[in-house]
Amino acid sequence: MAKLKVGVIGTGSIAKYRHLVEYAGNDQVELVAVCDINEARAKEVGALYGVTKIFTDYHDLLKEDLDAVSVCTPNYLHAPITVAALEAGKHVLCEKPMATSELEANQMIEAAKNSGKTLMIGHNQRFVESHQQAREWMATGKLGKVYSFRTAFGHPGPEAWSADGKSSWFFNKNEAFIGAMGDLGIHKIDLLRYILGEEMVEVAAMLETSSKVDADVDDNAVLILKTQSGIIGTLAASWSYIGKEDNSTVFYTENGVLRLEDDENYSVVYHKNDGTKEEFSLGQIQSNEEGGQITTGVINHFIESILTGNPPLISGEEGKKSLLVILGALESNDTKKIVKL
Repeated sequence: MAKLKVGVIGTGSIAKYRHLVEYAGNDQVELVAVCDINEARAKEVGALYGVTKIFTDYHDLLKEDLDAVSVCTPNYLHAPITVAALEAGKHVLCEKPMATSELEANQMIEAAKNSGKTLMIGHNQRFVESHQQAREWMATGKLGKVYSFRTAFGHPGPEAWSADGKSSWFFNKNEAFIGAMGDLGIHKIDLLRYILGEEMVEVAAMLETSSKVDADVDDNAVLILKTQSGIIGTLAASWSYIGKEDNSTVFYTENGVLRLEDDENYSVVYHKNDGTKEEFSLGQIQSNEEGGQITTGVINHFIESILTGNPPLISGEEGKKSLLVILGALESNDTKKIVKL
């Protein structure tokens, strides 16, 4: 079988350390082209993976004979590039958040529908083994009724990992649209929806810029969420957790407390009401820290979806549902009111 020809638009850290390396590790893929407005960076990254077609304008890359592209640009460019790529007949894997508005998300979904091509959004937490285990237990009723939850995603901030350091687009509202809540919090929104198997119906949020001096986006966000069945819980997203990253999720249920990625030795710890517990080491969650998850599963799933024709786990529609929660949180912070979704 001929390999799928792939191009990557945007060659910052998420492309260099996630997309490109995982495409290179997939034997059904041929990396053909990369694009970045920073030509030197594009050439440098391209050389690492043997890519010889280098572009500084994504329109030129889309003229190439490619089957699929990854969109790894600043957030405000996700929608226009994705739409252009779909209209050019390419399958698209777009980084999160998928868009900066509901209108943009709808345009992306419509472009995918009209083109007949695959659109997948790069939420990776559904592919973590501990999270998949939790979803199974929820679905089979092992945990009983869920009463509440708390989830957090925090680290010291993008400057240590971003290709542009402290001057990164992550801190510029015109390019990023949103800060820690869009960078980290939206991952946890997607995760909660995935594990619980239901949608959020209300959100209340507080956002602050407290640790990043030159940022005009949030670096700390706390959300209170309510699901369709009435489960309430909290979500914290932060770029000011100095020290070890926090990527934990806890469910308080009828039959006990389930802790995911909350223990140094076990990725799943289930404290039962009878005083016993179950502990499992199911591999490590993706992390920017050394020793974390190496393969996110995102790229392999995207390629598999293209080859099989099966819808991806995180379609444009799924990405939009998580985006709407974030947009509701922004509205809540601005109006100081609970927002119905």
